[in-house]
Amino acid sequence: MPQNLPPSAALSHSPTLRRLLYEALATLGFDPTDTYRRAYGGATVAPLLLDGRQEHDNAPRFWQALAGITGDADIGLHLAEVMQPRPLDVVGYLLLAARDLGQALEAFVRFQHILSGGFAARLELAGEQARLIFDLNYRGIGSLRQQMECLALLLLKMLASVSDGEFRISGLGFRHLAPSRLSEQRRLFGLTPAFAQDHDVLVFARDLLARPSRSANPRLFAVLWGEAERELAELQENQLLNRVRYWLEVNLGLSRCDLAGCARALDLTPAALQRALLEQASSFRRLHDEVRRARALHLLQQGLAIREVARACGFAELSPFYRAFRRWQGETPQGYRQLLSVADAETLA
Repeated sequence: MPQNLPPSAALSHSPTLRRLLYEALATLGFDPTDTYRRAYGGATVAPLLLDGRQEHDNAPRFWQALAGITGDADIGLHLAEVMQPRPLDVVGYLLLAARDLGQALEAFVRFQHILSGGFAARLELAGEQARLIFDLNYRGIGSLRQQMECLALLLLKMLASVSDGEFRISGLGFRHLAPSRLSEQRRLFGLTPAFAQDHDVLVFARDLLARPSRSANPRLFAVLWGEAERELAELQENQLLNRVRYWLEVNLGLSRCDLAGCARALDLTPAALQRALLEQASSFRRLHDEVRRARALHLLQQGLAIREVARACGFAELSPFYRAFRRWQGETPQGYRQLLSVADAETLA
């Protein structure tokens, strides 16, 4: 009989970006409600609520359809160009109240999942250079060009406002492939981005982190930090086990899924991640095995070839997949498929 392990809890995102998108679409002459309706195939679009979060993994449908709906191959950049970034949530206000850019980015990384559960952002420092990684991940879907180019330009505008217009990048990388024309990227970013990179990343001079902000307000910052901690704690989806499962679901079969890579994505050391999982009576190996098993069962039920199932579950060879499957189910993948066929026949009888 089919046995499905539950997927990780659905991630969500705040309505902040959607509010900015509605305004930007209207500025460019597009009806925002109609654009969203068409992107979602005519389905009813949930109303835009100030405090209503939306399911994160639904977002790709909008971004994948947007260029075709608008007829603009660079629509993500053009939306960000007309956006007026301003604080619309606790994270936005924290950025403005921070003493300097470094503290603002500390807040952004700490509370990134209030903005979007799919963020895997972190700040890396090396010599005189700083790198802000702002990867945004979805199950089964690679980096979305329109979304990430829009987000990159929006981040530049936000960080410029925090640093009184002094923020400048020396490099920019995207995970998606290069478009056929780069004139708009060069115009709006002031440089030619690198494409097909390991991360979506802004590169800038490290000394910018210490530039004081004119809008700094230490007392307000402390109050807002406390509020952000409360909001983050209320996100059940943000529990560690769920975040590790989601990272595995995103990367399984596409890249190496090991403890070090997961810890890096969650901005933890491998030892810290191990300890935290142990405190919850779990381990990275157990969660890895759980996600592999759930995917294997699902894909076998869908009729995918066994070799493809093994590859999608992160197995380079069939023999270790067969050993793992016997351990999970007590039988071979073929035997499991036969049981499914018998169960289906009995259901139809």
